[in-house]
Amino acid sequence: MTTRLDPVRSMEDARRRTLELVEDLSRDQLLGPKLDVVNPLLWEIGHLAWFHERFILRDLAGRRPARPDADALYDSMAVAHGTRWDLPLPSYAETLAYMEEVLARLRRNLEGRQATPDEAYRYLYTTFHEDMHGEAFTYTRQTLGWPAPDLASARKESYLPEVREAGPLPGDVEVPGGRFLLGADRSEPFVFDNEKWAHAVELEPFQISRAPVTNREMARFVEDGGYERRELWGDAGWAWRTETGAELPLYWRRAGDGWQVRRFDRWIPLPVDRPAIHVCWHEARAWCRWAGRRLPAEAEWEAAAAGEPAGDGRRLSERKRRYPWGDEPPTPERANLDGRALGCLDVAALPAGDSAFGCRQMIGNVWEWTESTFEPYPGFEPDMYQAYSEPWFGTRKVLRGGAWATRSRMIRNTWRNYFTPDRRDVFAGFRTCALDPGPESV
Repeated sequence: MTTRLDPVRSMEDARRRTLELVEDLSRDQLLGPKLDVVNPLLWEIGHLAWFHERFILRDLAGRRPARPDADALYDSMAVAHGTRWDLPLPSYAETLAYMEEVLARLRRNLEGRQATPDEAYRYLYTTFHEDMHGEAFTYTRQTLGWPAPDLASARKESYLPEVREAGPLPGDVEVPGGRFLLGADRSEPFVFDNEKWAHAVELEPFQISRAPVTNREMARFVEDGGYERRELWGDAGWAWRTETGAELPLYWRRAGDGWQVRRFDRWIPLPVDRPAIHVCWHEARAWCRWAGRRLPAEAEWEAAAAGEPAGDGRRLSERKRRYPWGDEPPTPERANLDGRALGCLDVAALPAGDSAFGCRQMIGNVWEWTESTFEPYPGFEPDMYQAYSEPWFGTRKVLRGGAWATRSRMIRNTWRNYFTPDRRDVFAGFRTCALDPGPESV
């Protein structure tokens, strides 16, 4: 079963979340410091309206822009990142007015009729684009040490303490080898270009951890001198470690005999059974070498999340699941998504979301690094927004599964996220595989 989303309602919901994430910020915070890993939020919210307008109202419907200066201000393909703080940006009130005007035009564009397939695709595309920026707004608040956002989803259905504090989930599961269809099926109502299309790969049997690496396990690496041991890092990892001077996971500090971690603007005792988060690919790789483990290839990750055993249990079935638990959409009992927890849950929480092989929280809680470099699938063709995937092939590493701030309407087993291996501001962690066989067997 696939979920078909209402394009206007989804768009309106994404906009409510955007406003929740910025409406309490001061003018100075809306601009913020000039950093490589963040945008000025005042620019970024205007860019969201521009993106909707450009790819629906202008490119498809042939309408004139609501602001004559919109391209000069908000076209991310033309306006260099480092210049966005220096633009003559409209005030917050003017930006909100522009956003509302574009939203009103988008509503009127479909008033009294069904969207065509192309329109529905573009409404969802631009909505998911806004969803992804919403997650970026959330980790921007973390990066800059601002208070946690006041999200309606967290007020409405947060998790009880016994769910949040479910404890560890050690051990591996066995995933059989065989022919596996990596990527999205053509029956999906919406996919991005880099998921197209499912194609056969051959997998060797492998063992993968039931849960992501926890803070407790990361602390053992730190306490064993992991950040100081050159042999664990490889050349690129050690260059990153030397350049940044990193000696601890991001946002950690010593507190007596233990550890504290900063969550938004508050320091709290390190929750040891929650997944390690804000970890870059280099750190994940170093931990694996220390532990005698490895990262999964993305095909292995997807097989563990979406695959099922064939009748004899010795090979993979031809069937794939849309989510680890099956084809039904995410619920709070299955996956920590939509910001409802305002952070991670313990790795043993939410057993209803287990995959067929017994892996937990492969959707939600924390994005998971894979060993794989982000590359196109066979026959790749860019979609309407050519800058979404194509410029980044070969330079970034693939992450899978979504995080606690990811919107449930857009995530699924075939979703491919991608960041450079040095990024640790994002909501990323990792799960691991036993060493034999290695990713080169995929």
